Parts: sequence; structure tokens; C-alpha cells
Amino acid sequence: MTQQGVRWTADQVLALAPDAASREAGGRLGTAGPWSQVGSDDEGAVWGRCTGSGSEPYRTVVDVADGAGTGAGYKCGCPSAKSPCKHVLGLLLLWTGGERAVPRAEAPDWAKRWITGRRERGEGKAAGPLGPAATSGDHEAARRRAERRAARITAGATELEQRLADLLRGGLAGAEQTGYTVWEETAARMVDAQAPGLASRVRELGSIPASGPGWPVRLLEECALLHLLDQGWLRRERLPDALAATVRSRVGLPASADGPPTRDRWLVLAQYDTADARLTTRRIWLYGAESERTALLLSYGAAGRAPELTLPVGLALEAEVSAYPGTSRQRAALGRRFTPPEPARIRPRGVTTSQAAARYGEALRDDPWLDSVPVTLERVVPVPDGDRWQLADAEGDTALPLARSAGNQPGLWRLVALAGGAPVTVFGECGHRGFVPLTAWPSGPGQAVPLC
Repeated sequence: MTQQGVRWTADQVLALAPDAASREAGGRLGTAGPWSQVGSDDEGAVWGRCTGSGSEPYRTVVDVADGAGTGAGYKCGCPSAKSPCKHVLGLLLLWTGGERAVPRAEAPDWAKRWITGRRERGEGKAAGPLGPAATSGDHEAARRRAERRAARITAGATELEQRLADLLRGGLAGAEQTGYTVWEETAARMVDAQAPGLASRVRELGSIPASGPGWPVRLLEECALLHLLDQGWLRRERLPDALAATVRSRVGLPASADGPPTRDRWLVLAQYDTADARLTTRRIWLYGAESERTALLLSYGAAGRAPELTLPVGLALEAEVSAYPGTSRQRAALGRRFTPPEPARIRPRGVTTSQAAARYGEALRDDPWLDSVPVTLERVVPVPDGDRWQLADAEGDTALPLARSAGNQPGLWRLVALAGGAPVTVFGECGHRGFVPLTAWPSGPGQAVPLC
């Protein structure tokens, strides 16, 4: 919902779900049967009471306006630990049906109190902190902490170099017999050294041996990249500023978005989550209509909980974003928003498959550890290629293979159905593992279709 009364689509609602089970359960609650006292307003709120297993119906309220500066917010009286719960998803799915399903109304007191409090907190956040200014003593303490952490990371990188040298000296074949435990212990040492980026790459190394044909080559490649990152850290004072910032980021040091804010009308290209045992990471890709810049927003949530920031795919909003330091400067922070998300006819400028591969190669010169770059392919057709798929240029003789991770995903079949043998526009991530399609548009007029 926006201030103009635009309602989300079912796909945009289901993008909020923390897992597949929540999507299925929310879908069952997206009908009028279990709901009572439902309503919505023109400012982005929707509410209702849902009959459940409790003695009283669960009070559910959602604020899709960005008054709190974080996108959609929601509250439900059910005991579920998932966020959002199935009742929030069901209410929003019901609301996508229009005013006949969820009419305009005045919010009841219980919903009004939560909505008002959330928006007041958002206004206070937008006004900025009013605390005391940092003193020189604070800066000095921060400098000492940074020096201590840098020393720990240096010790960890030095230890990791010795571990890589031992591996190569003993031969890659031995990695298959040593098993994953040794790598997990090494990763734990990197965590102790406060270098989570190194720890993550070490864990990836441990998963390569015995992972299929050609694993020794992949292991050697990853060892070389990890060695390069180690050496970049140990010699960071000699690097150009942008490359040194990239090394610090890859090692795992936090950074602030220090780039000047860019105000633009930003199209939400894609949104998807990845999760491990500790953390859920949400990636949101934006495209600036005037700047033609692609920016990546990252949001995090504890394991089992969806990150708070949500921007529905296919909508656009006028806002400011500021880039983080580094050579690519793709990652950005979302700043002030001037309009709520609403439907737009914006489409990113597309390239051919050969131009996409060249763009990834150029990006590797500045960031050798880059897994992929965001690319929009124009007029491509999904075609099978043996046991894999590829996107072929409609007017050329080149193609990009799809990553194996995308080969068995429902999004692939959605893309194939959308194309129907005709050219389509596809946004995704192009890297050394292939192309991962995230969003597609039909050849003629039509809305964005999320593929993830």
C-alpha cells in the first residue's frame, strides 16, 4: 500500500515470507473465512482479527508505509517466533484482493495505537540523534580498538598463509582424506582473529574436496584467491585507497556508507534471502532511472527471522542512497525516502550476453574476489543446453550458461513460461559460475516477474 492507495501483488507479499512453510500457511489464510474487522487506510496500514487456535482471535496489523524508515512493519498477537508470521502474510494476501476484500475504514484503537507509535518513532529517527557529540577521547579509544583488531587480523592472516602453504606442500589430494574438521577449526581461528570474511572463505574451502569432478582445480583456484586476500591485507598500506577498502571489506571489517547521497527514482529490481545457521541475509537490487546506477542493499535478520527491510520487486520510489567504500561501490545504504514505493514503467538498460561477460571480466580487475556483477540482458531466449540451460541472444550467436544453482529452481520454469520461445529482458547476477536470473520482463508491455 502507498499513500496513493496502490496495493501489492501476491508475489510481492510472499516475498516477505521467512520460509516456504510460512508461504504455504499464509496462502491458506489469504481468504475471508478466518478474518473479521478487516480494514485499511490511505496512509499504508491494514488490520484485522484472525480466528486461530487461541481463545481469542489474533489481532494483526501491518504498516506498509515507510514511516519507520525500514519498509513494512507488522505486529500480531499470535505466539509464532517467525517474522512475519502466517497471519501477517494471510492478511496482506487478502488485502491484495482490493477494497471488496479489505475495505477502507477507520482503524480500531488497538491498531491505531501501534500504527501511531511506529510512525512517531520513524519521524524521530528521520530527525537524527540528539545525543552529545563525540569527544576526542571517544575517537582515541576507537582508534586503539581498531589497531588491536588489525593486529589480530594480521596474526590470523599470517597463520592462514602457513595453513595454505602446508596444504600445497602436502599435495591437494590429501585434502580429501583430512576431512572438513580441519577447515572448521581453521575458520574458528579466523573468527577468534576477528576476520569473519576470512572465516567464511575457509569454510568454503572445506566444502570443495570430494565435491564432484574437477574439485582439485576448484580448490586450487579458491586457495589462490584466499592467498591473494591474505597478501592484500598484509600489504594494505601499499594499495590504492579504493582497493585497500575492498580488501578491508572482504576480510570482514565493518564500514560506513561514506559516498555522497544520490537522489533518484529507484526501481526495485530483485529481492532474495540467503541463510545459514546464524544469520539471514537479504539482498535488494535497485536501479536508478536517471543515474542508470545499480545499487545493492543488504539487510540482516537472526536465523529463522526475515530481515526487516522489504521493498517489493517492480515498484519504484524516490530516495537517496549512499555508497560504501570499495572499488565497485555497488553496495549502498538507503537514506531518506521522498515517496512510497509505487508501480512504475521503468526498465533497466540491457546488454548482450557477450557484453555481460566482458563487464564481469572488467570488474574482476578491480575486485578479484567478486563472485558476480548485476547485469540486465536484453532480448534473450532461455534454451536447453544438454543437462543445463542458457540464455541466448535473439539476434546473435552468443549465450550465457545459467548457474547450476538456478537449473532446478521454480524461477527457471517461470522464466521459460514467460518467454514462450520469444525474447525477454532478464536481470540477474553474472559470474564465474554462470548467470543467475532474478527478475524478468516480457518483450512487450508488462510488469516485472520475480524469479527468486
